[in-house]
Amino acid sequence: MSTSSRYDTGIAFLKLVGGANYDAPIDSLKTIAPDLARFTVEFGYGDIMSRPGLDLKTRQFCTVAALAALANAQPQLKYHINGALNVGWEPAEVVESILLSAVYAGFPAALNGVFAAKEVFERRQLAWNPAPDARSEDRYARGLAALEQVSAGAGAAVIRSLQDLAPDLARFIIEFSYGDIISRPGIDNRTRELATVALLTALGTAQPQLKVHVSAAMHVGATREEITEAIQQMAVYAGFPAALNGIAAARDVFSAAA
Repeated sequence: MSTSSRYDTGIAFLKLVGGANYDAPIDSLKTIAPDLARFTVEFGYGDIMSRPGLDLKTRQFCTVAALAALANAQPQLKYHINGALNVGWEPAEVVESILLSAVYAGFPAALNGVFAAKEVFERRQLAWNPAPDARSEDRYARGLAALEQVSAGAGAAVIRSLQDLAPDLARFIIEFSYGDIISRPGIDNRTRELATVALLTALGTAQPQLKVHVSAAMHVGATREEITEAIQQMAVYAGFPAALNGIAAARDVFSAAA
């Protein structure tokens, strides 16, 4: 693609994500770094977000999850929370993408992400009256069931590896990570696992866990192309080293599966 067509494609996708104020971040760069504004449009949206291997709605869910987990880009997180709403996600579903960061990046990241979402919802005057989780208290059984459903044995192997050293940590993973978070209704397993792959790629600090979730994503119906796209997208938000390491992890999983 020529530079002009890449830019035009990028603007078209930026409008889908950004809505009426799609160009606010671009305009703010023009007086200090106009080339960065152009790179954002051409590469971030023209080269990456427009790719056909993963639908835009899933891309936005992955982006919100990753930015919430990174916890170092609040303005961009708010922009993409807005973007997630613009491409069809409901407020409750946006919150679900952010809650994943409690598992993989800690409670401060999740808290800051939820407060960013609250600000966006209020600015858009969205009705938002969430009810607490009313499921039964058998968190361990629920977590075990979710672990088996999602990971097909890979996650269970991680749990077994902890039994002789930190059995309580194994229990916390089952009860909280899977029983409280991953088993929550409202988001299908494919989308949740693709978002997990994206955020672990962005964090860049958990290669073994990334491989477990690449495998889990495949198990719940994500294609190799979709997984690769979720990882490649993180080059925009976490840099090329993170994306390269993510692709290397996915290659190992794909090879083992083959």
